[in-house]
Amino acid sequence: MWYRTTLPPQLMPLFYLNSSIPSLVVVHSEGVTLTLTPDQGTTLNISQSSERSRGSKCTVCTGTGLKKSCSRAGSDYVVLLTDPKAAVNMVFTCTKPEEVFTVEVSRTGTLPLQNFNRTFIWNLKAPVPRAFHLDFTQMGLRQILPSERCPDQHTYTLLALQRTGEAAIGTYCRNGSVSGAQVLNQGRLSLEVTGGRELNPTMFNVSVGEEIKSLAVLKVTLPEGTSSSELLSPNYPNSFPDDDLMEWKFVVPPKHNATVVFLGQTQPQCLKKEPAVEYHYGNGRFAVVKKLSDPQPAQRRDSFSLILRNCEMNRIGDGSTGLSLHFKVSAKRRMLCNVDLRKEWGLSLHIEKTNLMSDCELKLNSVIQKKITVPSGKISQLSFQDCPCQELLLTAIRIIECRQWRGCQAAAAPVPLTVPVLERCLPASLGSVTWILRPPQHGTVELLPTTGNLRQSLPEQPCNGSVTLTVAEDDDGTTVGQFCPQGAIHKVQVHTNLSITASASTMGGKERWPFSHPLLNISFTREIAERYIFTVYPMKGVPTLLATPSWPVGMKSYSTVSWIVNVPSKLEAHLMFDNISQPKCSNRHTGIRVQILGSLEEMYSRREDEEAGRKITVSESFYLNMSNCMPERGDFSMLTQITLHKDKSDSLPCVKKKRQLSHQVSTYNPNGTSFLPGHNGSFPKSRKDNESHIYASIEDTLVYSHLLRDGVGIYQPFVPPSHFAPPVPNRPLSQAQQPMVDNELYGSRSNGDTPAHEDINYEITHI
Repeated sequence: MWYRTTLPPQLMPLFYLNSSIPSLVVVHSEGVTLTLTPDQGTTLNISQSSERSRGSKCTVCTGTGLKKSCSRAGSDYVVLLTDPKAAVNMVFTCTKPEEVFTVEVSRTGTLPLQNFNRTFIWNLKAPVPRAFHLDFTQMGLRQILPSERCPDQHTYTLLALQRTGEAAIGTYCRNGSVSGAQVLNQGRLSLEVTGGRELNPTMFNVSVGEEIKSLAVLKVTLPEGTSSSELLSPNYPNSFPDDDLMEWKFVVPPKHNATVVFLGQTQPQCLKKEPAVEYHYGNGRFAVVKKLSDPQPAQRRDSFSLILRNCEMNRIGDGSTGLSLHFKVSAKRRMLCNVDLRKEWGLSLHIEKTNLMSDCELKLNSVIQKKITVPSGKISQLSFQDCPCQELLLTAIRIIECRQWRGCQAAAAPVPLTVPVLERCLPASLGSVTWILRPPQHGTVELLPTTGNLRQSLPEQPCNGSVTLTVAEDDDGTTVGQFCPQGAIHKVQVHTNLSITASASTMGGKERWPFSHPLLNISFTREIAERYIFTVYPMKGVPTLLATPSWPVGMKSYSTVSWIVNVPSKLEAHLMFDNISQPKCSNRHTGIRVQILGSLEEMYSRREDEEAGRKITVSESFYLNMSNCMPERGDFSMLTQITLHKDKSDSLPCVKKKRQLSHQVSTYNPNGTSFLPGHNGSFPKSRKDNESHIYASIEDTLVYSHLLRDGVGIYQPFVPPSHFAPPVPNRPLSQAQQPMVDNELYGSRSNGDTPAHEDINYEITHI
């Protein structure tokens, strides 16, 4: 049974097919009676369905008595149903009328004739010179040969109605890449459903389209990944209309290449012009014209339009079949990318597959690779085929290294750590970037935030919504910690090679990856006596959490760490030790010490075999030092919380006092020597036979001052102002810039000498 749905001249926005007409079927020995209760205005056009059935004596009648009317052989029979309340009987004089008749209906609905072939037809018309637009985005269509039928037995046919006659744009099944069509002025869309198959509801949008100059325009949206779409010229396999145009607009996914291949063609005898294909790129800004016999475009990256142009054909006596074209457009994730790292000092790129079962093929300079390493200082050609971006991991590594101090850029001035700008042709975005920092022998790496301070990422203070930098020792991968902006850590000093990694996976909030601004400034400085030194500027009333390096894992054996903490005047620091984990030591002891800057007297000192107090209050700037032993079992780790409050003793009268210093109170160094934290390697030589270094007492002004000079937090021995010339930060001192140190206090050495590390031993006794 065939249904025709005829639309009014205005175009409707949406069509939805369903079953809505009540009906009753009665089968008897002489034939079939169908009882219908249709919508008002329903029209039935009943005709014999094939040449073979025209010899049948089967008829159809409606009405009774004087109002009875019947069909005649070879003629159409029209039934107009005007009363929505009145049931209509259709009496067929054969038991299988579906083999004889077809029915075209002007309203949607399955009626009781599901066993019949059905066709739903939309006649569409737009005002001249506009086109009507069909949007198939929700289902997509796939073009087939006119002789084919669709697997789901729902077949669409699109016609263009021109003054010269009908032109079949194509026949289609559902689930394809054709996402839209525009047909000039007027046309027809039909849906054929095979008898016995239930109608599957289908949605598509209809609207008034653009002004077009071609017969029709098909939009083909190629899916991501490997795909191919076969398409046919109008009227295929017959000739495309004379002296006309047909356009296909191909939408190519990002990072895909498209290739056009002609599978079959016939060419006409022309009176004027020549048949050709035009390729338009960049929204029509430039075009390429090719003959049908020319090689067609391959491995094109961008979306494009293909226009088939016919000539004015000679159809008299030449036997020509005219112009027809069968072609295929395929797309693959394949890209060629030239990467130039000649000017990128120390930078290398690494690309690998995250799915080992993927069909992705990687090539470096035309050689297939399991993973690609793009070396620094060269131009490399990369090739990717069938490589989805989500199956590739792209990382960057930049090495900043100095083998000697002379000519070392990172020792002369701070070096900003910026995310490299990479070629846009790379198929995946940058996943992470790692900076490997290698100072000269015995050197130190200093990390300074470009804006504000850092904080350590801990469960109690996670780095949500911002980039997280993972700092690790490059030699063995030991993690120092994870840090992010907006904290109290002003500077980090590490006496070893470092790696710093920033990754897109740690991003969130308003931050965008990759960054255009530097994440950190780094510099190489001379040796410090400890493994790690952190300079900390807590804010009043805001708890600052500090964790031992490698937290929650324990510190490395024999390693030391100091936090130089600035306490402004009229404030005091409340320290609370938490999550303390102590090992059983096989050699030496762990140590936790708190000491006022400018004093050699320890305010707090505990070993692993002593019960540790968990709270302490300090009213001046101080350093917190921790050192590990060689553990037999267990780990050494802890958290420290520092909060600044108003100093309760601020109202007391100022009293001039002297510090009483006990014998050998220098900080414990598991390397076998004593040291002052942050002393940058300038240690006085031992004078075992000289007692000029032994004092009964020392005034405050003669101990240590300006230990947080310029907010940098570097320890410097006190030197009278007339002799003190502060060095330029992050630059080694020249001979003339070395401070003149009092030989009586610090040992006999000439200006600029660097004392040996192993000889230091401060002995200050009280007499």
